[in-house]
Amino acid sequence: MSVKESKPNLTVSQATDITGRLFGLTVSSIRPLPSYDDQNFHVVSSEGGQYVLKVMNLADSQNLPLLEVQTHTMNFLWQRGLPAQTAVPTVTGQLMSLEEIDCGFGVQKYLVRLLTFLPGTTIAQVTCTPQLLYEVGRTAATMDTILLQMEHPHLRALQRENFIWRLASVPLLEQFLSVLDGDPLQEVVKKVIEQFKTRVVPKLNSFRKCINHGDFNEQNILVEPDGPSSYRISGILDFGDMSSGYFVFELAITIMYMMIKRPRPLAVGAAVLAGWESVIPLNPEERDVLYLLVLSRFCQSLVLAHYTVLQQPENEEYLMVTARPGAQLLQLLWETGRGEVEKIWFSGAAEFIQNSLRTDGVNN
Repeated sequence: MSVKESKPNLTVSQATDITGRLFGLTVSSIRPLPSYDDQNFHVVSSEGGQYVLKVMNLADSQNLPLLEVQTHTMNFLWQRGLPAQTAVPTVTGQLMSLEEIDCGFGVQKYLVRLLTFLPGTTIAQVTCTPQLLYEVGRTAATMDTILLQMEHPHLRALQRENFIWRLASVPLLEQFLSVLDGDPLQEVVKKVIEQFKTRVVPKLNSFRKCINHGDFNEQNILVEPDGPSSYRISGILDFGDMSSGYFVFELAITIMYMMIKRPRPLAVGAAVLAGWESVIPLNPEERDVLYLLVLSRFCQSLVLAHYTVLQQPENEEYLMVTARPGAQLLQLLWETGRGEVEKIWFSGAAEFIQNSLRTDGVNN
C-alpha cells in the first residue's frame, strides 16, 4: 500500500457526520489542517468547544495497541501538569473508534479520535529568545522523565523496531538514498549514516533509556504570550512518532527542529541544552554523540521528506517545510565541524546557566 492510499481523504461532510455521530457535537465550522500522513480537521461546535478531529492513516489504524498507548500518554502527561492534547470520549465513553469509511479506495477501517484544541501559535511563528529555547529543552526533558513512571499493558508496542522515524533507525535510510541522486548532500548523508553505525549503534547500552515523543518539532509546540516580550509553552501536539528510545535522542531531535528558520541556528543548541540539563544532565557517552545525533535527524528529515513527496506530490509544500531549510542547516553543521559546534553548544549552555544564576542573584 502506498503512502497516498494509506492517508485518509475524508470530505468535510464525512468529517462533520462522524463528529456528530461519535461525539454528539453539532458542528458550527470545520476546516482541514495540514498533516503528514494522517488527516486532521479543526472543529468548532455549537456547544462552544474547539477540537481537532484526527483520522489515522490505514497503516497506523491497524495498530490498536500502539494507538492506545499514545492516547493514554497524552492524558498521563496532562494529568501531571504538561499541556498535552488529550482525547475526548465518544458518546459511549471510548477514547478512540475504528470507523468504516470510503475515501475513494473502497470502504476501509480508519481509527478516529477527537482531541482537545489547545490555545496558542506554533513556536515556528515567533521569535525564539534563549529563555524560550531553554524552556523547550526543560519541557522535553521533563516530559521524558515523567514518562518513566507511566504504566500500560501495551508499552511493548513502543518498541517499533523498524519504524523509519525512530532515531535508532538511521541505518534504514540507506534504502532510500536514491531520492537524493544528483544532490551534493547525498555524500554527507552517506557519511553520517556510516558514523552512526560505528559511533552510536555500539554505544546504545551506555545511553539512558526512556520513552521518546520523537517529534518535538517547531510545528508541534504551541506558545502563548507571557508578558510584553516573552512566551510560555501552551501546547504539546502529535504523539504519533512515540517509541522506546533514549534521553539523548529526544534532546538531539529537539535541538535539530529548534534550529529551523532561526537567525543564529548554531547558538540554538546551547539554550536548549541548558534547559535539558536543568532536569537531566548528559553523561559523557551521551555528550560524545550529541552532534552526530543532530546531524542524523537532519538526514532523516531530508531523505524521508524527498521520498514522501514522490508519493504525495500534491502535499509537497507541507512535506518540505522542515526539509528545505534543514538541508542548509545540515550543510552548515557538517562544514562547521564537530569540535566547533560542540564548543558553541557546551560552552554556551554553561554560560547560559551562569548568567541565569547571576540574574537570579540580582533579583533576589
